[in-house]
Amino acid sequence: MTVAHKVIAPRSNTTRSSVTTQGLPDELLGEQVRRLRLCAAVAMGLWTFGLVMDAFVRPRTVGSELFVSTLVIEAMAIGVSGALFAYLRFTTHPPCIQAHAGLVFMVLNAMGVGLLNTWARPLTDDALNELSWNTIVILCGAMLMPATPKRMLVAALLSASMDPLGIALAAMRGRDVPTAMNTFVLFLPSYACALAAVVPVTILNRLGRRLRHAKELGSYHLVRLLGRGGMGEVWLGRHHLLARSAAVKLVRPEVLGAGTDAAASVMLRRFEREAQATASLSSPHSIRLFDFGVTEDRTFYYVMELLAGRDLETLVREFGPLPADRVVYVLRQVCHSLAEAHARGLVHRDVTPSNIYLCRMGLDYDFVKVLDFGLVKFDAQREIEHTLMGGHHATAGTPAFMAPELIAEGDVDARADVYSLGCVAYYLLTGQLVFEADTAMKMFVQHLQGVPVPPSQRTELPIPPDIDALVMACLSKDPSRRPRNAEEVSFLLDTSRGAHRWNNESARGWWQLHLPELAGPLATEEPVEIVAATPALAGFHAS
Repeated sequence: MTVAHKVIAPRSNTTRSSVTTQGLPDELLGEQVRRLRLCAAVAMGLWTFGLVMDAFVRPRTVGSELFVSTLVIEAMAIGVSGALFAYLRFTTHPPCIQAHAGLVFMVLNAMGVGLLNTWARPLTDDALNELSWNTIVILCGAMLMPATPKRMLVAALLSASMDPLGIALAAMRGRDVPTAMNTFVLFLPSYACALAAVVPVTILNRLGRRLRHAKELGSYHLVRLLGRGGMGEVWLGRHHLLARSAAVKLVRPEVLGAGTDAAASVMLRRFEREAQATASLSSPHSIRLFDFGVTEDRTFYYVMELLAGRDLETLVREFGPLPADRVVYVLRQVCHSLAEAHARGLVHRDVTPSNIYLCRMGLDYDFVKVLDFGLVKFDAQREIEHTLMGGHHATAGTPAFMAPELIAEGDVDARADVYSLGCVAYYLLTGQLVFEADTAMKMFVQHLQGVPVPPSQRTELPIPPDIDALVMACLSKDPSRRPRNAEEVSFLLDTSRGAHRWNNESARGWWQLHLPELAGPLATEEPVEIVAATPALAGFHAS
């Protein structure tokens, strides 16, 4: 299990596959190239329209003289537009090379317009006083052509110079033309547009750099957003060199209450210490942490394994409560993860159905992964007075699954996780919470004072008496009356009735019936449900 040696994510010394000669990320450059292809198709249509008008409509309606050179120029422009469209449609060249073709296309279109203005048509005062269509060519190119500001400036100045160049060619042919000063004044708007063309390109490149930097976290590139919750965002990430997919969680420090630089510094140190503690856990039922770090804008990120399946909260909502044999099978694996943490003096503090993931792992079905180890509330010195629930009560956890001593901010040890484990078992067996309340405060009061109804009385599914008694023991208000830790809970589960009735074959049959898309012989690279999509983010706390 690999953990970053530095908390700050490296930026400049890593090879980026998404960096191009245009300064834009590949996905943004690809979108610009697709727009360029559409632009080529539109240009081909406009030139074709002009050709039809000059060949058939104008001579018959306004009596204009037909200039063969006009038709030749328009036909050549149609050919250039069609060639660019075909090139962009069928080429295998990278987007940065295709973008260069777009700049050439812009200059060639301006050349066609300049020739039409000064070669094929009479140079009357009225014609020359009109605003050149090259201003449109330049402005459209600035918005549609992917390029660096320098290249766009060069291409725009060349495009603006096509009309004066046409005037010079007309003068060489002996035609009457305006003076050099008049020519400059006539086409000054084109040069103004050429200078203005740099602005949108600069803005696009600046946004592209920000996007690229925002999507680079250490050795991982963020591919697409998977979900967004109260604790931040979850992305599908891919390692630059290993081509390995992972789940990347991003958490802004202000979400955890670090409103000052001092608080953020304390959180940084705590974040690093607890991430390293999480990475040291070796149980196969604990989520694997590949990497972690902090970006330049102090956003925390976790890089974890990507799993296919359902979290238990989603599973129960979708398929209803689980049979007791299957609940025992699942909880034994949860206890395997928590028992190692408890042996190391760590308390999870947020054992909930949404933090327990049931997945397909190789040939194993109903394989449990316990999630979200690493970020918890700060210690009793109140370095940061905030809650991970988003309120002002400085308590880490989820109200429906919190132990009374955690709510009362008393001494907390492994038995707090045992209480939460009892709440999870209750939910899996009945499909209902131990206590129902419409606010977090009312839920707190119920956990502190309420007497839970045995799960066997709240479901029609059969629950063995020893399982019923174990759940109630875990839900005792007095920590001394609960099992001491997850290892003791695991022992009681192992010795319960029907402890081994549900097995991998039973799980395989259930997955093939209810989740066939995840039960096939090949696992998908981007599964239907992703472990990182759960919005909660809590974790272990060193007791």
